[in-house]
Amino acid sequence: MAASPYPVTPARIGNSSGLRLPAAFYRDHPQFSGAGGQVEVLADNLLLMRLEPPEAQQQESEDDSLMLGLFLDFLSREALTSEAGPILYTEAMSAEDEELLAGVAVDCGDETVGP
Repeated sequence: MAASPYPVTPARIGNSSGLRLPAAFYRDHPQFSGAGGQVEVLADNLLLMRLEPPEAQQQESEDDSLMLGLFLDFLSREALTSEAGPILYTEAMSAEDEELLAGVAVDCGDETVGP
């Protein structure tokens, strides 16, 4: 992909200040229309802008909803078809789980939980 510069102009947006990209940018790169993202200052006169297309944001949300739905369907099916019925999670089970997980760090994406 060839880099082509686009002029950026200051803009007043409500009580905030912003930067306006020209229509040519969105015409050449329609995937960024309506995109959110972050800006990082690399030097006094150099910014790095990361844009995430709205489709990617929507896709992540749909993937999460799909996985949760499938998991809940599985739990419901297991609870309904099990002869013993649903198994209740007790305090004793919780204590066993905490003992098993003592000293284990879990990576949760943005943060690490545990020691």
